[in-house]
Amino acid sequence: MASIFSGKKLAVTLGGNAAERSISLESGGNVAQILEQSGASVLRVDPSETGWLEQLAEASFVFNLLHGPGGEDGTIQGLFEWMNLPYSGSGVLGSALTMDKIRTKLLWQGTGLPTPRFVSLSAETDWSSVITDLGAAFVKPALEGSSLGMTKVSDGETLKLAYQSAVAYGSGVLAEQFIAGEEYTVAILGDRALPSIRIEVPGDFYDFDAKYLSEKTVFTCPSGLSQAEEKELADLALEAFRLSGCQVWGRVDLIREHSGRWQLLEVNTVPGMTSHSLVPMAARAAGLSSLEMLIEIFRASEEVRRGQR
Repeated sequence: MASIFSGKKLAVTLGGNAAERSISLESGGNVAQILEQSGASVLRVDPSETGWLEQLAEASFVFNLLHGPGGEDGTIQGLFEWMNLPYSGSGVLGSALTMDKIRTKLLWQGTGLPTPRFVSLSAETDWSSVITDLGAAFVKPALEGSSLGMTKVSDGETLKLAYQSAVAYGSGVLAEQFIAGEEYTVAILGDRALPSIRIEVPGDFYDFDAKYLSEKTVFTCPSGLSQAEEKELADLALEAFRLSGCQVWGRVDLIREHSGRWQLLEVNTVPGMTSHSLVPMAARAAGLSSLEMLIEIFRASEEVRRGQR
């Protein structure tokens, strides 16, 4: 049976200039291969190369697999809008907001959603007072993904050094209260949450090595929650996703305190799409092939873009 993509000229944006370039190349390459196998003509569009805008102009739809700043922060989404070119995933608002961890957490706090307490950091911060207030904390760049520049701290001097490391990724840096518990992630596809994934890491936290390099990180999907717990988690993830202005597909990361209370960590609007990534893993648990997942993303994106015109 012919695929919905048969005969279509599609673009896949990948690579770019962000720190997550290597992961983006892998994600985009995997998606491009699936689309080609389904009968599409695929343009691999890397914004770091000359002529990429001319390539985009040839396509009828864009699957955006650019991770991090430039591809996940509303920038390229604004370009697609200006070109009147339908594209996958969240629009300018949801992309820009959720790329900024500080503003996302402020929104969640303002709407009563649970998220760990935090402090915005600057060179003038009283480092000791932050530790007194939060206790152990994670220092994170506000505008970066894949846990890049992230450090766990428990004293003022280490906090200062962690800030100096994180600020290399951009001026926005936060210290987020450390919450002891199990890490989970929930993939969003259309209007539903896919089966949750429990993440067990060998080190202190789910850092870049644990995500992409370590053979000791354990992903369990379905995660083993009861039916009631899974629904509670799915409902919270969907609410956080929608309130943040996100659309079509993405991933919400959370931690479960030992008391059972959920805490929201962040939203990823362009998650990894390698053969070993978490969204494809959740899709498989829901009975969807990679192609079926891309078809759902395509259809939901087309519907969203039509609704914006």
